[in-house]
Amino acid sequence: MRQADETRRIQLPLRIPPAYEDIPLNRFHYRIAIAGAGGQFSDGFVLGIVGIVGIVISSATTALGLTPLWVGLLGAATLTGLFVCALITGPIADHIGRSLVFRFDMLFIACLSLSQFFVEEAWHLLVTRLLIGLVLGADYVVSKTLVTEHPPRHFRGRLLSFLAVAWAAGYVFAYLVGFALHDIGDDAWRYMLIASAIPELIVFAFRVGSPESPLWLMRRGLTDRARAIVDRTAGKDIPLPPTSGTEQPRAKFSVLFGPQYRSRTLVGITLYVCQVIPYFALGTFSPLVMESLGVTNKLAAGALYNVFLLTGAIIGMVIIDRLPCRVFLIYSFFIGAVALFASFALVLAAAANLEFTYPPEFFPTDVRASGLGLVTAGSRIGSAISTFFLPIIVSGFGVNTVLFGCVGVLVIGGLACWRWAPETRRRSFVEQDADLPAPPPVSSE
Repeated sequence: MRQADETRRIQLPLRIPPAYEDIPLNRFHYRIAIAGAGGQFSDGFVLGIVGIVGIVISSATTALGLTPLWVGLLGAATLTGLFVCALITGPIADHIGRSLVFRFDMLFIACLSLSQFFVEEAWHLLVTRLLIGLVLGADYVVSKTLVTEHPPRHFRGRLLSFLAVAWAAGYVFAYLVGFALHDIGDDAWRYMLIASAIPELIVFAFRVGSPESPLWLMRRGLTDRARAIVDRTAGKDIPLPPTSGTEQPRAKFSVLFGPQYRSRTLVGITLYVCQVIPYFALGTFSPLVMESLGVTNKLAAGALYNVFLLTGAIIGMVIIDRLPCRVFLIYSFFIGAVALFASFALVLAAAANLEFTYPPEFFPTDVRASGLGLVTAGSRIGSAISTFFLPIIVSGFGVNTVLFGCVGVLVIGGLACWRWAPETRRRSFVEQDADLPAPPPVSSE
């Protein structure tokens, strides 16, 4: 009898555990996606609220007395800070890891958001918005990188698209909050600005304890830490992501602008720039644009525009894994160029999902944060310039000039991506990492 039982056990097929990138989606993956999405919600709220605040302050007799020039500076300040810190944070996150910044940056943003209540002069608010932008730049890089490297590759697009939906939701929610608070008194703008501290503190509490990326740990030779995280989040029988070599890699930016990744880096910057210029130019100051078009209730019109942005983001999340990234991107540019205001918002918001899912797949683990930081920073040059000049152009040349300019930017983006954008859908990061030598191992102390 015992011999028969042993024979049956031997004949049972052996279960081969899946590779780390091919494990089933589990509760941890949802948790890390929600933690990243909470940060993106806060980011969208912080960037979106300044447009409606500018309208409220300009229409009320407050101490700040903002002119169109100051409104433009405030709109550009956060984006400028985001540009600077995204450029710096990428190499740092590739060197020390992603999780440390990911766990604590929301606390810093919440403190800065609360301090906006006490500003008394325009330059005080400008400096605070610039500091908020600096921390946002760090969060943009580490959130996308960490959420990219944890999920299975077959679900990567949908989970990263959730970040895009959360960003759009925060951007829309900023207008809804502004619309609800705009008539509570002369200090309404102060309450609008500090409102973002509430989701930021919630996200901070949710992110505490978020683990490091096993892919990054293995590339740095920290096998024990990677094993502990994989055991806890995926299962004890899941093999670790393989790594190879210990040769010192080249500097981060020399890799990104080297012959192997130069075109991807430039395409990433181009697609981001050509999406965010019209996105921020029309979104941040949609009440001004709608007023110029003759819409009487400009606050309600701005809120409606942003509802279209949220709807488009949800549509993008639904279809992101059903279309090749390259096809989705190119057609979104051209359709957005021929569409008009609300339809344009719908199409562009759907395509904005690709800002979260597409560039992270361009680069290997060793330089992924640096690549995302560079792409994000490059895009913010254009968006900061657009938000600075838009109120001036609207007042001097009319809204039609702005709309035609946005159409031109979208056409340029579509042509550039048609020529150079690669297809990266569901590519294995382990295979991509084999293209570069691993960095030297570091102490696990």
